[in-house]
Amino acid sequence: MPGRSSVIAVWLAVLALSPAVAQTDQMKEAQQLFKPIPSTPPALSGNPATPAKLELGKMLYFDPRLSASHAISCASCHNLGLGGADAEPTSIGHRWQHGGRNAPTVFNAVFNIAQFWDGRAKDLEQQASGPMVNSVEMASPATHVTEQLKGITGYEPLFAAAFPDASEKITLPHVQQAIAVFEATLITPDAAFDRYIKGDANALSAVQKEGLALFIGKGCAACHNGINIGGGSYAPFGVVAKPGDDLLPSSDKGRFMVTKTAGDEYVFRVPSLRNVALTAPYFHTGQVWDIRQAVAIMGSSQLGIELSDQEVDRITAFLTSLSGVPPKIVLPVLPPSGAQTPRPAP
Repeated sequence: MPGRSSVIAVWLAVLALSPAVAQTDQMKEAQQLFKPIPSTPPALSGNPATPAKLELGKMLYFDPRLSASHAISCASCHNLGLGGADAEPTSIGHRWQHGGRNAPTVFNAVFNIAQFWDGRAKDLEQQASGPMVNSVEMASPATHVTEQLKGITGYEPLFAAAFPDASEKITLPHVQQAIAVFEATLITPDAAFDRYIKGDANALSAVQKEGLALFIGKGCAACHNGINIGGGSYAPFGVVAKPGDDLLPSSDKGRFMVTKTAGDEYVFRVPSLRNVALTAPYFHTGQVWDIRQAVAIMGSSQLGIELSDQEVDRITAFLTSLSGVPPKIVLPVLPPSGAQTPRPAP
């Protein structure tokens, strides 16, 4: 049986000599491995979206008063103008503390198997409260979240409209549900790659198609597949060769910290590669700023191969085709604080 490199070389030769046939075959293979981002947000199980709940969720997402300092909102670490992340190695939290891991993008997070690098939250709803109550992040205890919102009189009718059948309107679970409904709308369809797997053979450049062939042929697609080009499984970082302590610190054992299963040591949720060209720095430590370097590290650590500069360039070109159209968000006007609103912590 020919080696993987030989197969890729043959494939690229066919692509050059018989482009029409090769493109058809390549497209069919891509359509089996990947799915396009839909044009409309998916429904959340047990949490139906309504216009009132969506508007409330957007307000809460941008409201820094959900933090103890009144200075940090969901949007602080998941900036919609920065690819849904924050362009920091690790995010700045309460009293200038730094979190332990790089902030994943919120864009298309609804399609992930679970949330956070270690998958400790099963969905967006469960994830929404994590940063609020975390003493390093927003540092707002669960009881204070509701106390804070009840102290802002303008939120009362908004919660009543969003949860008309609930006996108690302003609750932490309702906060989580509303934010999740908003975050589920933060999808980025119509990337060049989406158009390609929908049948537009001209959506990718020749170099991007060569990069796609390498991405599949080298084995990247074994983990980075599906609708989110990742996000659907867990994998150890350093399958073949463990990277240095700056990228894989021994103190962070990943999913093991959730499951306490020995086989989950240094296992993390495979990140989505959607919009990856926009979300530097990379990896859970946020220590790599060059996407080309990240590609090369993945080749050596996960696949046990040394990618040539030309191969890295081609794969990187393919990755740029995964940047979709971000949603247009009109910033909400938040209800003002009043005399009864709890004051920010010093």
